[in-house]
Amino acid sequence: MRLDRDRPDDEIPTSSMADIAFLLIVFFMVTTTFTATRGLDFALPEDDDDPPVVEKEESVLVEIMPNGELIVDQDPMLLHEIIPYLKPKLERNPKKPVIIRPDIATPYKFMVQVYDELRQWEDYGLEQPINISVPTQREIQSFWY
Repeated sequence: MRLDRDRPDDEIPTSSMADIAFLLIVFFMVTTTFTATRGLDFALPEDDDDPPVVEKEESVLVEIMPNGELIVDQDPMLLHEIIPYLKPKLERNPKKPVIIRPDIATPYKFMVQVYDELRQWEDYGLEQPINISVPTQREIQSFWY
């Protein structure tokens, strides 16, 4: 005599899966805090008949050519000559900006070498770090050309 045993179904019951997903969505919506985005807080300047005079700050421009040649303030210069050239200028005004402007075809290593040389300000007896600025290519195209 052969007994018919109930074979288990090969299907996974998914009828309550939608209910569980809906309950999870509701749970996360209820427990999440909603923050209202605030606008920018700023104060508009008052009308001033006598605006302050702002003096133009002369910066030092360090141009880096694709072959690694350096031009500082329109003069060719070697890497180790940059800080001795800057030292008297920075002693008069320690916040004088130094702009590193590499050519678009310049390998990255030349810019890093110049940047590393300018970061050695303590070795040359300067009291404050050098104010180094490296403009993006978009800024260079906007302001120089």
